[in-house]
Amino acid sequence: RSLKLQFLYFIGLQNTSKKVIMTTQVIVVGGGLAGLSACHTILERGANVLLLEKLAFCGGNSTKATSGINGALTRTQQRLNIGDSVDAFLKDTTDSAIKGAPPKLAAAKQAEMEGKDSLDPAVNPYLDVNKRLVYDSAPAIEWLIESFGLDLSLVGRLGGHSFPRTHRGKQKFPGMTITYALLEKLEEILSKHPDRVKIMTKTRATELITDASGEVIGVKYEKDGKTGQAMGPVVLTTGGFGADFSKDSILAKLAPEYMDLPTTNGVHCTGDGIKMAQAVGGDTVDLEMVQIHPTALVHPDEPDAKVKFLAAEALRGAGGIFLDKDGNRFVDELQKRDFVTGAMWSHDKGPYRLVLNGQASKSIEWHCLHYEGRGLMKKYVGAEALAKDMGVPVDNIRATFDDFNRAAESGNDRFGRQYFVNLPLVTDDTFYVGIVTPVIHYTLGGLKVNADAEVLKEDGSVLPGVFAGGEVAGGVHGKNRLGGSSLLDCVVYGRVSGG
Repeated sequence: RSLKLQFLYFIGLQNTSKKVIMTTQVIVVGGGLAGLSACHTILERGANVLLLEKLAFCGGNSTKATSGINGALTRTQQRLNIGDSVDAFLKDTTDSAIKGAPPKLAAAKQAEMEGKDSLDPAVNPYLDVNKRLVYDSAPAIEWLIESFGLDLSLVGRLGGHSFPRTHRGKQKFPGMTITYALLEKLEEILSKHPDRVKIMTKTRATELITDASGEVIGVKYEKDGKTGQAMGPVVLTTGGFGADFSKDSILAKLAPEYMDLPTTNGVHCTGDGIKMAQAVGGDTVDLEMVQIHPTALVHPDEPDAKVKFLAAEALRGAGGIFLDKDGNRFVDELQKRDFVTGAMWSHDKGPYRLVLNGQASKSIEWHCLHYEGRGLMKKYVGAEALAKDMGVPVDNIRATFDDFNRAAESGNDRFGRQYFVNLPLVTDDTFYVGIVTPVIHYTLGGLKVNADAEVLKEDGSVLPGVFAGGEVAGGVHGKNRLGGSSLLDCVVYGRVSGG
């Protein structure tokens, strides 16, 4: 049943032979972008909302997203004469979904699936949720622009995309800008209509409440050392489990090979929503699939820090290249994330540096200046200074630059790169450079959902009364997520789960 029908049931318009709970509220658990998108959609549909957030503040991992939000056939793309299409975005998404693999197996998996039709449901079990993500992408972008006044006027290309379609504004990180815009609007509604919205922070949801039929009718929570409960349909937007390194965590049980890696995730990412739904019969999918992002920035003063800051994939989309310890390239920088991480591990010639020339860094200047201010990127005047820091002859770097320029001119890169911008690379330029390393970034597995964001049971039937959006829901991206689709997932499936 849709959330609308769930809502009607909860206000007493269903069969009176059932136990009717008189409430007009929908409970959203998790205050990141998916949760906030759900809240606003619930309000738009006429219901009231209770938002539970276990941290002292809302925002979640969404505020850390640095590259942007994907959309195909948006007005911004049309204004920039970008010839993207929904079909092209869907093909990129579905190809990524079926060709993804743990990084060490990514190249082999990609070769194995080459030529397979990712739009065939017999080949791609994720097709329905992939379609919803893509088909709702342009409306999601327009909703953000029109309802919240957001600037999404710049568009870049990330790895695995056949067209530029990752939207961001002129200033700041897009995840932070988008998420805070929705939070500020929700707080404004709260101040004017406190009967419609309630936000409870420092409140940890602990258990879903079900009736005799197994339908979810509310949630139990802990706040200030006391327990409480709230009644109504439940939307889970609690995120993934990429920061839970405890010995009994999902990560430890199903992906123990990643336990020693750093993470970009906040401390709240411990799989709470997954565990609560499992306890009342919710099924999961692909919990062992953890996305390892290739470019966490290494701070020279804290090289072993467990939590690291992400280098936006948009840096590579703007023209950034990788150099190994000898000053050589070793991979197509715009390949899928699992492929790039696998190449870094198999090449095994770190430390790896991400290098942007003057044109590239100017095109994404806010990011570069921010990273430099944090001590995560360093500005070099001339490649000789960079070569000196690396301990290699500048001729090594010059040869790499010359080879890359020739590949761009001929369209024949030995690593397979197809897209080139902000060239040429020359040694007497200014460069922004950061040392990068693979990092736990996103958990692809989670609760099994359908395209209506309904949580499913093991037999494929719907677990009534509970919906899921954002990283808590598994399978939406298949076995590899394209950059720029996490914020999209939050808005699209936040909206679907709230609608």
